[in-house]
Amino acid sequence: MKKKENKKFENNTAVILCGGRGTRLGVLGNKLPKTLVKVNNKAILWYILNHLKIHGFQDVILPLGYKGKLIEKFLKKNKNFGLNIKMINTGLNTNIGKRLSLICDEIKSKNFLLLNGDAIFRFNLKNIFKNHCVKKLGSTFICGEFTYAYGSIGVKKNKIIDFKRNLVFQSLKIRDDEKYQAFNYTGMAIIKTDLLKKFMKHIKNSENFEQEFYPRIIKKFKTELVKVKGFWHSIDSIKDLNMVNNSSIKNQKFKRLKNLQKFLKKNFYKI
Repeated sequence: MKKKENKKFENNTAVILCGGRGTRLGVLGNKLPKTLVKVNNKAILWYILNHLKIHGFQDVILPLGYKGKLIEKFLKKNKNFGLNIKMINTGLNTNIGKRLSLICDEIKSKNFLLLNGDAIFRFNLKNIFKNHCVKKLGSTFICGEFTYAYGSIGVKKNKIIDFKRNLVFQSLKIRDDEKYQAFNYTGMAIIKTDLLKKFMKHIKNSENFEQEFYPRIIKKFKTELVKVKGFWHSIDSIKDLNMVNNSSIKNQKFKRLKNLQKFLKKNFYKI
């Protein structure tokens, strides 16, 4: 029975959103797609793909857009990191909903991990994914207490009740109800594939995919929030990049980033 469960997990898919342009990364954003910007001498995508493989993912879909050819070249040079990677050109200025509509039929697994291609993280994705599958959830949102996030997940009486895009816990106006809590969303969610296809007509032309899609599935289907304590950092601006790249900044985040690279080199990938 245990062997069967592992096989199921290994067949699941990760979709990495990497078609956008890093407009707040200055000259780097003009030269490279955001996911290829280097953190501690390695591309963001290097960290993501290594971590996915360590945690059992084999199939990866990349909706390409801005400077997608450079991503193709990077993956070819690294032999796709030993993963089954499918790259699909989804256009230069395409919104996320439209990009997902163009790759939706390529997702063959019952559930998939959706994540942004501009964040570095270290936590146990395998256990989170397994929990999602065992409980037969419609969606699982990965959250934490970070200073930056892609949005906020509202929780009341241990139940997710709403999603707000581009709001973080510190700035969210908490309701008068003391039992309401808000958690910062990492831009990572596990979603039942059928739900994406079911609501595609509502989101494929939307300028705000998360705000259109997530509240719908939260309201109608079984959903859980997983609060992680591991390392997570989005590289959204030059300030973010400098903070994690500058070895003279002896903060906890930098130390954990160095540890992450050492962990990946030792346990999986030969540089």
